[in-house]
Amino acid sequence: MLDILRRLWEVENLSPHGICLLWRPELIWTHVVSDSLIAFAYFSIPVGLAYFVSRRRDVVFGWMFWSFAVFITACGATHLMAIWTLWVPDYGLEAAVKLLTGVASIGTSVALWILMPKALSLPSPTQLRQANEALEARIRERDEALAALKAANAERERAEEALRQSQKIEAIGQLTGGVAHDFNNLLNVVLLNLDRVERGLPEDSPLRTRLRDAVKGAERAATMTHKLLAFARRQPLSPVSTDVNAQIASFAEFLRGTIGSRIRLETDLAPNLPRVNVDPNQLENAILNLAVNARDAMPEGGTLTLATRPLPGAEGLAVEVSDTGGGMAPEVEARAFEPFFTTKPLGQGTGLGLSQVFGFAQQSGGSAAFVHGEAPGERLGTTVRLTFPAQAPAAPRPAGRLAPVAAPAARPVLPVAVAG
Repeated sequence: MLDILRRLWEVENLSPHGICLLWRPELIWTHVVSDSLIAFAYFSIPVGLAYFVSRRRDVVFGWMFWSFAVFITACGATHLMAIWTLWVPDYGLEAAVKLLTGVASIGTSVALWILMPKALSLPSPTQLRQANEALEARIRERDEALAALKAANAERERAEEALRQSQKIEAIGQLTGGVAHDFNNLLNVVLLNLDRVERGLPEDSPLRTRLRDAVKGAERAATMTHKLLAFARRQPLSPVSTDVNAQIASFAEFLRGTIGSRIRLETDLAPNLPRVNVDPNQLENAILNLAVNARDAMPEGGTLTLATRPLPGAEGLAVEVSDTGGGMAPEVEARAFEPFFTTKPLGQGTGLGLSQVFGFAQQSGGSAAFVHGEAPGERLGTTVRLTFPAQAPAAPRPAGRLAPVAAPAARPVLPVAVAG
């Protein structure tokens, strides 16, 4: 064995490779240059692989890159030995280098085929991109679902708040109606007795002045109870078939004198509106209350607009009273229709104007509400919308002669209390 190794390293009886090329310079230097370039490339590739693996610690099967680096380095060494043996017949060393290269190549090849199934099971860049797109789509769906859930929760909270407010208004209305009804009966008794006392006094009695002051106070209290009954939807109404556009057009001239010269009054009346069954006097009173509130909201002047709109499906119409004031805060708007709630200074308002409007609209089969612009959060100015159902068409009369109807006997009209 030692003799074999000794003979492997012997160079005395061997000739360099250059002799086979007859030492022709063009052949010698062609081999030198080509083997040098290949060796340089083979030595630079492992450096790049080592740099890549050292910087990317997350690379799967990183040790395989080191195996390739050893194999490629050994290949580069064989090309250097090819240059060396052109002048020095050190073929034993060249054989040892090739043997080392063969062992490295076999080991790398075996490891590569062992790892092939695992490498093939790894997702490709296309699969990773598709997986990322699918994940992003699911994240978007989740975000949309969360946004929809948030919107649904907000809508439910608004509905619950509206229900609580409606129940609160209903409870206040029932309490207010009962108190106002009983108080109105007492005021009727007081007014009747004051009237009797006044009739029994002589014309020059000094008590007449004080008695008239008492009558005025009782009448103001009666007016307040009338407003409370309106909020409780228990005021006596005289609904008739009414052309709302014509009613507003004739009432607008009176409003111009009421709101003052600083406020510009505009009307925007939609044509071909259906007729409604409302009390025209109470309708004018409701518009007047809203106009006075709008005037107070515009101390520096502005525009007051009376508008009418048809409801969808010809189900009725809406009357809108709008101003260009500062608008209402949400917490104020939520309580605006409550009786005795007011933001005006003490002595400048009773807080019954909007509650009377609310009760009149409800008692007429409609509704009263605040409306805002289309922009989210827009609260510039205030718009109150009153809705009324359309007048039901009259039932057709049956054909034939009508039997005469006797006129009812005339009865005296007496002052009575409002029925509960």
